[in-house]
Amino acid sequence: MKKGSFLLLLTALIWGMAFVAQSTAMDHIGPWTFNCLRSVLACLALFLLLPFLHKITHTTGMAYDRKKTWIGGIVTGCFLAMASQFQQMGIMTTTVGKAGFITALYVVFVPLLGLFTGKKPAKKIWLCTALAVAGLYFLCMNESLRLTSGDTLVLICALLFAGHIMAVDAFRDGTDPLVLSCIQFGVMALICAIGMVCTEKPVTADIKAASIPILYAGLMSSCAGYTMQIIGQKDTDPALASLLMSLESAFAALGGWVILHQTLSPRELLGCALTFSAVIIVQLPQRKGDRA
Repeated sequence: MKKGSFLLLLTALIWGMAFVAQSTAMDHIGPWTFNCLRSVLACLALFLLLPFLHKITHTTGMAYDRKKTWIGGIVTGCFLAMASQFQQMGIMTTTVGKAGFITALYVVFVPLLGLFTGKKPAKKIWLCTALAVAGLYFLCMNESLRLTSGDTLVLICALLFAGHIMAVDAFRDGTDPLVLSCIQFGVMALICAIGMVCTEKPVTADIKAASIPILYAGLMSSCAGYTMQIIGQKDTDPALASLLMSLESAFAALGGWVILHQTLSPRELLGCALTFSAVIIVQLPQRKGDRA
């Protein structure tokens, strides 16, 4: 497995554990406040770690296009801010299971958007996308798929996350992924701070009560997860990247089974199996003579 694919799988694992944190935080603070604080924390942590991370990734002194990196950071930051905000607002009025399934539909939106940008996915990608969606349905959906207002917000979030994946792909060449990620968190923090000031009145006691979810979302889901996404996508096709990251739903279910001793029904086990199968198949080398 390529290094990029491994990083994206690790990203999915981290994100898979984040849905509960995102949901519990809403018991104490609003979505704008949560996203503002998590992105401020991510930006500061990554900024402080930049010299160390550049050293271990052997990118110290690397020549890169500063203008393109700044533009990329601003564009990806806008997509990430709005996608995260729609997701948080949706989670407030829908179940975590439905939110996980609908969010992961970016696995469908990415290859569709690729058609409009000249990135025609291989036939194998479409097969694996269908397998992944079926797996996600069995894994996450135990209720009606009839869309509520919260479900609609999460569906918009899935489209915006697909846009974020495509934006990362567009700016992957000639940029410093670590600096770009730091900039995107700063942009997200600024956008969410404006929303927080205009619509919410955060109280220190409430922020303290939500400190654990904020810390996890800021340091792990945001700082580590989204930065590894950008690095991982450096040498990974966006459609393949979306398939790998869609495993976040399966990892969330498996994490609940291993850590919280929650049981997995046969339906959920089938969902995990189908989703993992899609990722395994898409990683298999293509035979010579096969058409893309």
